[in-house]
Amino acid sequence: MKGHSVLVVDDDEDILDIIKIYLQNDKFEVITACDGRSAIEKLKKQDVDLIILDIMMPGLDGLHTCLEIRKEKKIPIIMLSAKDDPSSKILGLDIGADDYVTKPFNPLELVARVRSQIRRYSDFNSGKLREKNKIVIDDLTIDTESHEVFVGENSVELTPIEFSILKVLAENRGRVLGTETIYENVWSEPFYNSKNTVAVHIRNIREKIEINPGKPKYIKVVWGVGYRIDK
Repeated sequence: MKGHSVLVVDDDEDILDIIKIYLQNDKFEVITACDGRSAIEKLKKQDVDLIILDIMMPGLDGLHTCLEIRKEKKIPIIMLSAKDDPSSKILGLDIGADDYVTKPFNPLELVARVRSQIRRYSDFNSGKLREKNKIVIDDLTIDTESHEVFVGENSVELTPIEFSILKVLAENRGRVLGTETIYENVWSEPFYNSKNTVAVHIRNIREKIEINPGKPKYIKVVWGVGYRIDK
């Protein structure tokens, strides 16, 4: 994607080189860093559109680097890790990552995920996905034009992914949507072993919009089927 830049952070020079080659072939500008501290310093000097962040690094690891970045920036972060167990993925998404890719990975798939995340983030901030109405469900207001969410008079800060999930559920209120349907609508790619990804983002949304996330008022779980917002 010409004109977009990606920061790739990994302590393995071979992996850095492979990712850099594939991204540059897709017309991305690529900045690299070999550890978390260097990545944070580079972000202070240069804006980027997305970060690919390895978890296992000496010094400041990827998880703590992600936490530090999230204090200042909302740009998409794709975690890269050799750990493919569900708990590691959940942890990565919980601390602010938008996507999680396990090693070994297909470089073409990684580039496709980069394109998808940047496109979604750009649409979210430019207002390309505008509609002329607000969705109001009791005290919950979803402004699909400004991409703002309110509970009562209180503004709720959602990430682009969280907003898209909430919007899909709200537009289909009264219907139960399975995790596969939610994933394919929001990520615009085929569903593959992504149940935990959807579940983590929904849990994060609940913590932000629900007074009591343990007894949700808006997003309900239909066990074994999916999620629903009542009419």
